[in-house]
Amino acid sequence: MFAVLKTGGKQYKVSSGDMLRVEKLAADAGEKVQFNEILMLGGDAPVVGAPFIEGAAVQAEIVDQVKGDKVIHFVKRRRKHGSQRTKGHRQQLTLLRVTEILANGGDKSGVKAAIGSGSVSATAMAAAEKPAKKAAAPKAAAKPAAKAAAGGDDLSKISGVGPVIVKKLHGEGITTFAQIAAWTDADVEAIEEKLSFKGRVGREDWIAQATELAKG
Repeated sequence: MFAVLKTGGKQYKVSSGDMLRVEKLAADAGEKVQFNEILMLGGDAPVVGAPFIEGAAVQAEIVDQVKGDKVIHFVKRRRKHGSQRTKGHRQQLTLLRVTEILANGGDKSGVKAAIGSGSVSATAMAAAEKPAKKAAAPKAAAKPAAKAAAGGDDLSKISGVGPVIVKKLHGEGITTFAQIAAWTDADVEAIEEKLSFKGRVGREDWIAQATELAKG
C-alpha cells in the first residue's frame, strides 16, 4: 500500500518504512508526527481525494533536522559600471521515516500533526488545533475560532511590522503570532534572507513581541 501526501507545497509518494526528506517541520528528533493532507491511497482498491481523503493519514518518526545541498546564486550585470554577486543557500529539511499509512481513523489517532516551521497550511493547522479546542472550555475555544475566521492574527500589532511586511509574511503563509514565536535562529536567518529584512527580526525583537501577543 502507498500514499501520496502533501507537505511544504510538494507531493510525495510514500510506503511504510520509506525514508523521506521534506521541508522543515516543527518537531524534534524522535517525535512522531502525522500528515493529514493525503491526496491518494494506492493498493488493491485505489482511492483519490477531492482534494484530500477524509480520515486518511500518514504517520512518521522524525529522524533528524538536516540541511540540503548548497545552492549557488550568481548575478552579473553587464553594464559599464556593472556588478556581480554570489550568494549560497542551504535549505532547512527534516529527515523522517514513514511508520504507518492509515486509510481511515487518522482524525482520531491523537498523533501530533506535521506542521512546517515557517508556514502552515490551513488544513494542517485545523487538524493540529482540533484536540485542543475539544478540551478547552467553550469560552476559551471561541477565541481561536474567531481568529481563524478572520484569516489569522493582526501581525501589524508587532512593533516594526507595517502593511508591506504583513503582506510579505502572508505571502509566505505566516499569519499568526504563534508561528513567529516558534521561529528558531535558522528560521530567522532564512526568512530575513528570503524577504530582505536585514536583521529587523532580531533588532526589533519580533519573536518576544509575538510570544506576548500570542498569549492574548
